Amino acid sequence: MTAPIPVQPGPPLWLLAELTYRCPLHCVFCYNPVDFAHTPDELSTDDWLRVLREARAAGSVQCGFSGGEPLLRDDLEVLVAEAHRLGFYSNLLTSGVGLTEARARALKDAGLAHIQLSFQDSTRELNDFLSHTRTFELKQKVAAIIKDNGWPMVMNCVIHRLNIDYIDRIIDMAVELGAEYLELANSQYYSWAMLNRDQLLPSREQIERAERITNERRERYGDRIRIFFVVPDYHEKRPKKCMNGWGNVFLTVTPDGTALPCHTARMLPGLAFPNVRDMDVRSIWYESEGFNRYRGDGWMKEPCRSCPEKEKDLGGCRCQAFMLTGDAAAADPVCDKSPSHHKVLEAVERAERGEVAVVERPLVFRGPEESRRRKAGLLQPGG
Repeated sequence: MTAPIPVQPGPPLWLLAELTYRCPLHCVFCYNPVDFAHTPDELSTDDWLRVLREARAAGSVQCGFSGGEPLLRDDLEVLVAEAHRLGFYSNLLTSGVGLTEARARALKDAGLAHIQLSFQDSTRELNDFLSHTRTFELKQKVAAIIKDNGWPMVMNCVIHRLNIDYIDRIIDMAVELGAEYLELANSQYYSWAMLNRDQLLPSREQIERAERITNERRERYGDRIRIFFVVPDYHEKRPKKCMNGWGNVFLTVTPDGTALPCHTARMLPGLAFPNVRDMDVRSIWYESEGFNRYRGDGWMKEPCRSCPEKEKDLGGCRCQAFMLTGDAAAADPVCDKSPSHHKVLEAVERAERGEVAVVERPLVFRGPEESRRRKAGLLQPGG
């Protein structure tokens, strides 16, 4: 199939540098690929320096260093310094594990603009259970280190069935720790979260209660903190404009150098995504088949092709469409115009009934051994 000729995109404004899939946490909702343990060798320091230079030359202005846990890369300070020299606004997305006072000072000196610190919950018990590690108290110390170094405090907490009822305490904790920004991002169901979807998907009542409490806390705290609450797709009637459009703003480079228009796109069959070892960033962005396949709307099938709302959501998420229908060019089943919308409704109905309890089907925690077992086909999703 020849990809349709898309509208010429603007530059790749936002570069996500996934430095490593290594991570000390084992989160049940991790967006890293389930088969991450089979990822080839990570890019070298020189490779990443070249990627940064090529991306900046192609028009990138913001660079996020993520993982896995990017602090596990010993060259992080070198990469941050180069990003700063090139004129990037750089941020670090971290669990906090490995951020000592000395390393924080080094990153500050290198020009890091801000740090986004993840929490799993407001209590040690649930935070440590969901990450399968004892990190809650460490994260609180890291929050203090971030504030002491003058960075804006950006906190992220992935929201799902197991912690959504404590959203008031999560917000209060963020305020107590001095966060200026709090992102309450409801889990999106792909990768490890898809394996655990039946245990993680909240009910509509839980979502409505959480939104009400979030709005109450916004009024209570006013300008002390900005709170972003992202509703899960499954509880909407229309999908989101995923990544602000395929290959439109975001460029992800994975630890082995594969370039992707979103961090889960590698799952899509029949798409050859280029590698920065073999192709420069500008050519990847403008010329590669993988980045051009779903740009614009020429690829759309019905009901998207004739939908008057198609410019609002561009058909939704290609990965979600593939996972739920087997066809990456299908309408995102979150949309109630999709012929596969019933699959989303069935998942929501199970959540409403509380049908699958953790005690009945244990959570699948992210980890190298589990990744290898699933790659080998020894276990099926949810098994």
